Amino acid sequence: MNITINQAAIESVILEVSDAAAAEAFYTAAFGLGDKVRVRTSEAPTTGFRGFILSLVVSQPSTVDSLIGTAVDAGATTLKPAKKSFWGYGGVVQAPDGAIWKIATSSKKDTGPATREIDDFVVLLGVDDVKATKQFYVDHGLAVAKSFGSKYVEFETPASSIKLALYGRRAAAKDACVPQEGTGSHRIVLGGSVGAFTDPDGFAWEPHLASQ
Repeated sequence: MNITINQAAIESVILEVSDAAAAEAFYTAAFGLGDKVRVRTSEAPTTGFRGFILSLVVSQPSTVDSLIGTAVDAGATTLKPAKKSFWGYGGVVQAPDGAIWKIATSSKKDTGPATREIDDFVVLLGVDDVKATKQFYVDHGLAVAKSFGSKYVEFETPASSIKLALYGRRAAAKDACVPQEGTGSHRIVLGGSVGAFTDPDGFAWEPHLASQ
């Protein structure tokens, strides 16, 4: 497969939801991510942990609090209240459609006025075999930016695109404070520049369209 590395990117996350209008209203109010998050109607059966976390990386704790606050005000459920840890500050919420969102910063102190600026948007896939799935994505044109054996992998992406990372499914569920069990549809599709395919854990990709 001939794909240049700088073309391998996620341009949009498509969430499959029961009520598209309600989901659009939630994401506009909660995070304001524009076309990076799209929704479409689906009644595909799904239960429990869907195997992914959508992560927003920001610059300081006040931004974490602001984004979590608007998400909760718009109807999200708190899974992990925002708090300090050895790595920084962050929390986890679950959207009304079931998607899990982590908002975090490596900073433990505010360095300026509160903003709503998002530095990185990361799709974290919880997979059964990190090494095998890593190789699958390398074969599909993604270059590895960071790799910690069988625990965590992050791929290189253009600055404006959404990042992709892999985590063990159990570790991802623990990070989200939910049981790891889950069945049925992931209810997520990744829109990108690497063509249409399904990875070893059942996560689907399709070509990104500027307007869908």
